[in-house]
Amino acid sequence: MPIEPDPSHWDFPPVGVAGASDVVAGGADLEPGTVLAAYRRGLFPMPDHRGSVLWWSPVDRGVIEIANYKPSRSLRRARGKFEIRVDTAFDQVIRACADPRRPGSWIDSGIIAAYTELHRLGWVHSVEAWDGDELAGGLYGVAVGGLFAGESMFHHKTDGSKAAVAGAIELLNDEYAADRVFDIQWVTDHLATLGAVSIPRETYVRRVAKALEVPLPKAFS
Repeated sequence: MPIEPDPSHWDFPPVGVAGASDVVAGGADLEPGTVLAAYRRGLFPMPDHRGSVLWWSPVDRGVIEIANYKPSRSLRRARGKFEIRVDTAFDQVIRACADPRRPGSWIDSGIIAAYTELHRLGWVHSVEAWDGDELAGGLYGVAVGGLFAGESMFHHKTDGSKAAVAGAIELLNDEYAADRVFDIQWVTDHLATLGAVSIPRETYVRRVAKALEVPLPKAFS
């Protein structure tokens, strides 16, 4: 079971009155208790171009609906190419996601350190797609009750990240699937092909509050 860290010294403003901006707050720290408090409120950290920590809650939040998920033929084909594993190569996954050569790379050393510590405490997990002994792709995210907040994904081989997303959906698709939230922050064209949709921020926050009462998936507990 995850280890609950010391509570945060910081308090976040109510997300419901955040206005039209995706950014709700700035500052604070990346201590485990602070980061977990943020996710429980519907926020996540992402640094700006100067390295300052901003706390985000997109007005239009991207999610993948687990209970209603119907994978496309191409996604089923991609999933079938790889073996899915959990937490066997977390360091490799987060560093591949942080590769500065990737377009839009935002994961800096502070984020790596913070999520690595949360992984050690049992709150952050990697879902990996393997082709034999080769790590083909993966993602990492925060698991709190019925919330799985996907942070970033990568691929070294074609369809590696697709397979990892499909694998994560399989892990979340249990008897509590209707109340689980698979958060993907924003819907991109690529994630839309994997079944991602946008919901209003207010709806997301309400669903997270309910999801926190749901047990962790067996793979993450």
